[in-house]
Amino acid sequence: MPQIKIKGAELNHILFISKPMVDELQALLQVPREYFTIEYVEAVYIKDGSRDSGFPMIEVSWFDRGQELQDKTASIITRYVQTESYKNVDVYFIPLLKNNYYENGTHF
Repeated sequence: MPQIKIKGAELNHILFISKPMVDELQALLQVPREYFTIEYVEAVYIKDGSRDSGFPMIEVSWFDRGQELQDKTASIITRYVQTESYKNVDVYFIPLLKNNYYENGTHF
């Protein structure tokens, strides 16, 4: 944890930023590197019957770490994803409950 899903951005950009972004997030959150997953989700945005360029939307699923760490995490992700092409970047968090998250059949 955390699981990061990114859509609306170029795959090559996400590949390029993935290591330094996780480096910084790992230092902030103090969790092992292997806890992080990044999933690239291809998306086609549609507006009024036509393709639209859209903008990056990032979903972070994790065990709640409080507002301060959530704010810092959102800031780090935004800084890495945001470019001249991506002026608007949305980051949203899905808090997971430990008793609802199972790994190999056992909840946390």
